[in-house]
Amino acid sequence: MNYFGGCDAGSTYTKSVIIDETGAIRASVISKSRINPVLSAREALDAAVSQVDDLASAEDLTYLVGTGYGRNKVPFADENISEISCHAMGVHVVNPEVKSIIDIGGQDVKGIAIDTDGTVLNFAMNDKCAAGTGRFFETMARAFEMSLDEFSALSLKAKNVIPITAQCAVFAESEVISLAGEGKPMEEIAAGIQVSVAKRCFVMAKKAGVTDSVTLTGGCAKNGGLKQAIEKVLKVRVVDLAVDPQLMGALGAAEFARQKGMAL
Repeated sequence: MNYFGGCDAGSTYTKSVIIDETGAIRASVISKSRINPVLSAREALDAAVSQVDDLASAEDLTYLVGTGYGRNKVPFADENISEISCHAMGVHVVNPEVKSIIDIGGQDVKGIAIDTDGTVLNFAMNDKCAAGTGRFFETMARAFEMSLDEFSALSLKAKNVIPITAQCAVFAESEVISLAGEGKPMEEIAAGIQVSVAKRCFVMAKKAGVTDSVTLTGGCAKNGGLKQAIEKVLKVRVVDLAVDPQLMGALGAAEFARQKGMAL
């Protein structure tokens, strides 16, 4: 049996997926990225390889594709492919019916339209500013003195939404602290943060050509409050994926590796 790997070296998390010749997922890993992307990728790959009895090391993979922010630093990679292409392919493998993605990464937000074969039809990206990214949510959760899960759960309890007007992550944090100081309900401030991010997603989604339904990828896809806010702001249905949405980039990379490796 041949095995194929995908390693998505992200700015905050590194993800690794190993699939077999049929495309079935045999191993998957999500680990916090270190400052050294080579080390991050090696650790994630080693952890994934340890889940497959037939493999002794990442070098035993028939083909390995690197993707993400640190894709050029993935050891033993046969090829590097952009995370936009890999997220599209990953989603296509899991649910071919889905034609639109909002990918909220650690330091950027992307809207992606997918063609019928899993290739990218169009995309739009905001990588100039941290507002609306995974880092932004980490900053906000820290200001609330909560975990990301607690922050998401709190926002879902809100009866009303207090709008957050600041477009910048730094100013937004100051605005949130001021609102809290005024005694405004914390759940309504949290809901306002979710809506402000959803509005950023709306811009990227519209630029990319998102229509009636969309799926979320990246770590922020697990944020239930954000999912609800996106459904309200975009007026579209958010489709849940059967596989962890944070693994989509690595899964897409592994599928590209399978296609390339099987053709050798």
